Amino acid sequence: MPATRQMPDVIVVGAGFAGMYAIYRLRAAGLSVHVVEAGSDVGGTWYWNRYPGARCDVPSLEYSFGFSPELEQEWDWPEVFSAQPDILRYANHIADRFDLRRDITFNTRIRAVDYRDATATWRLTAEDGRTWEAPFCIMATGCLSVPMKPELPGADTFRGRVLHTGAWPAEPVDLAGKRVGIIGTGSSGVQAIPELAREAAHLTVFQRTPVYTMPANRKAMRDAVQQEFKDNYRQIRSLQQANAGGVSNFRPTRSVNTHTPTTTTATTGFRAGGGNLLDLTPEERRARIARRGLGELLTFRDVYTNPEANDVANALYREGVHHLVQDPETAERLCPKDYGIGCKRQVLDRDFYATFNRDNVTLVNLRETPIESITPSGLRTSAGDHELDVLIYATGFDAMTGALLRANITGRDGTLLADKWRYGPVTYLGLQMRGFPNLFTVTGPGSPSVLCNMLVAIEQHVNWIADCITWMQATHHATIEPLDASEDDWIAHVNAVAEGTMYTAPSCNSWYLGANIPGKPRIFMPYVGGYPRYKARCDAETASNYAGFEVL
Repeated sequence: MPATRQMPDVIVVGAGFAGMYAIYRLRAAGLSVHVVEAGSDVGGTWYWNRYPGARCDVPSLEYSFGFSPELEQEWDWPEVFSAQPDILRYANHIADRFDLRRDITFNTRIRAVDYRDATATWRLTAEDGRTWEAPFCIMATGCLSVPMKPELPGADTFRGRVLHTGAWPAEPVDLAGKRVGIIGTGSSGVQAIPELAREAAHLTVFQRTPVYTMPANRKAMRDAVQQEFKDNYRQIRSLQQANAGGVSNFRPTRSVNTHTPTTTTATTGFRAGGGNLLDLTPEERRARIARRGLGELLTFRDVYTNPEANDVANALYREGVHHLVQDPETAERLCPKDYGIGCKRQVLDRDFYATFNRDNVTLVNLRETPIESITPSGLRTSAGDHELDVLIYATGFDAMTGALLRANITGRDGTLLADKWRYGPVTYLGLQMRGFPNLFTVTGPGSPSVLCNMLVAIEQHVNWIADCITWMQATHHATIEPLDASEDDWIAHVNAVAEGTMYTAPSCNSWYLGANIPGKPRIFMPYVGGYPRYKARCDAETASNYAGFEVL
């Protein structure tokens, strides 16, 4: 961009759904905005995560924006739970419909975000040296946008193709006749493994930690159901606002089993009202599971808060795995044993366990035979060599804080965000940090974020930020940042509401806590108190003219 370009009111980093909606909402507020995006087009998570089997774990008709009734009516979803290509098409449709790309600079990665005290503006510097400056900056960089790749000896020596599920190429990957290895059985791995097994000559799955995974709804969208949602979207949006996970649980009258509260609960991590598991006899529990499937375990309230109920549910789950996997030893290796249901974001799958009944699939337990090194021809464990043509890392992300820290953010008086967060992320409402005036984060740590329907969370955050900036301009204020006390009180509250849940159980080592990143401080990052409770707190700040903030 030319050096003489006009300074916008707001600069945004990231053109995923958050950055896209920020353009629309800020324009509507009369503000000028510019977005800088590392990718070559819009879509964020759904632009980068193109691996086989990538799919949303929120029902399609709920994983959609509510800001435009026209958009709601004109878009059709082909499946109850959408695959990545369909979600990316939705993102592109939004960009086209609202002419968003004219305010986006693509193929540009930001390497530094610096607050300029003298002018009370933020300067963003790209890797190629270009800069942008604005009074307000919004980091819409996503919660799962920095792929994590373990440092393994010999990784650079492998002569085959190396891929990561979080940075999958746009062009097709031909695995026919190939020996493929995949490291990781988290959500991405669980989704990819069945598809990879169908394509590859042989698939070797390297598993460190077994996962709890439930069958996803695999139905095609019915026209009558989709129309009923469209006819009732105002009610559905209202129900979303009242639900802890931002999902309406709307039940269409024109069809049954199109999506269920069980699946929605699995998605968001919030429990449905299915009674208590311990109120049933062992026979009743097994009968319920036999009738409704393993996903029924997610509907019981006490599974998430009562250690005894959680232990019972875990045992029932392991029984189910042994019914699904033919080889007893493989089944046993696939059974989680050292943490409980609800510790991690629930994974949904299509044919995951059935895949291990295939002749061309091998499971390697890395707890029994750890990786020693990557070799030129494959991967070596303590038990021997595995010859591979393709090595895939499904090893997750530096979640929630990774993208923010990698942006090298420096606030007032040279304060480094990396120093402020040395012992874990500190924010107020997941929206701002003390010492970083006029810098906002979307679905940041300390907000419901990944425990919520992300599009509902994004709309709420961007609306709050747009209202805040508009108020500041109308009242002739220059800067806003949280009070120290507000940050301290909020962090204490975030941790208090997480206590007593499976999320913070001693055996739980999840990316919610940063436990998947060596050396990362162990602190519970999302807000588990529920979306309505969180939104009420944000609304109270707006109504009080931002009493919890220092406004100058």
